[in-house]
Amino acid sequence: MNNFNFNDLNNKVAVVTGGSGIIGIAIVEALTQVGVNVAILNRNKESGDKALAGLSKSKQGKAIAVSADVLDGTSLDKAKEQVIKEFGEIDFLINCAGGNNPKATTSAEYITEKNLSNAKENFFGLDVEALKDVFELNLIGSLLPTMKFSKGMVNRKSGSIINISSASSFSPLTKVPAYSASKASINNFTQWLAVHFAKVNVRVNAIAPGFFITTQNRFLLIDEKTGKLSSRAEKIIAATPMGRFGETNELQGAALFLLSDLSKFVTGVVLPVDGGFTAYSGV
Repeated sequence: MNNFNFNDLNNKVAVVTGGSGIIGIAIVEALTQVGVNVAILNRNKESGDKALAGLSKSKQGKAIAVSADVLDGTSLDKAKEQVIKEFGEIDFLINCAGGNNPKATTSAEYITEKNLSNAKENFFGLDVEALKDVFELNLIGSLLPTMKFSKGMVNRKSGSIINISSASSFSPLTKVPAYSASKASINNFTQWLAVHFAKVNVRVNAIAPGFFITTQNRFLLIDEKTGKLSSRAEKIIAATPMGRFGETNELQGAALFLLSDLSKFVTGVVLPVDGGFTAYSGV
């Protein structure tokens, strides 16, 4: 008979890349509350230390901050050694590192006669190097840590990986072509790897958050001068049936479910946590 709880996660070991970000720290909090020992990976260890200080004192699992660059294999190898030395073999990987670049966005939603000649506002003014950076951070920044941290899982034939996608991966949002396309690539990579790892009992899934105000998207959603919602943010709320932005703690249940034995026959899924945004046709 199944136990409908997360007790099977107790004393497991997880690595969370980008663990000091808004989404990452919410997942770290949930993991430590159910007894998972967590390594918070960031390029800047000080960010990880700050995240550690903010964790609930009632946590059951331990947590450490580890410096690592998700685009640097040597850095990740060193981090892996540190995690295993501290906690033992790694059971879970959550790829939270990612983001966008303002130079890979357009200020206009559409090309019109009015802005056609102003490349800074439209497609023709996109910074190609910035686009490359967004793809590298979101796709390679998930692929490379998976290469480094999943090998032990495969050898032991046990483990679970969660990638962080986005609601924009299903239907691209205006203004953010690089971010939307790179997150769509996360969905494809998640499905491919889920099949590739299926015979060795390592599950690979993704969570696709809807709209949560983060460091990366604040400039698009909040008017810097007034502090009020931008017109874009108002459109998002109107297109979200629940009529609000998400709270990061609302991602926690999805993460625990996908890591636990409650989902042991679930692999290759991209789970939206978006207040109904991707289900809504607009009418």
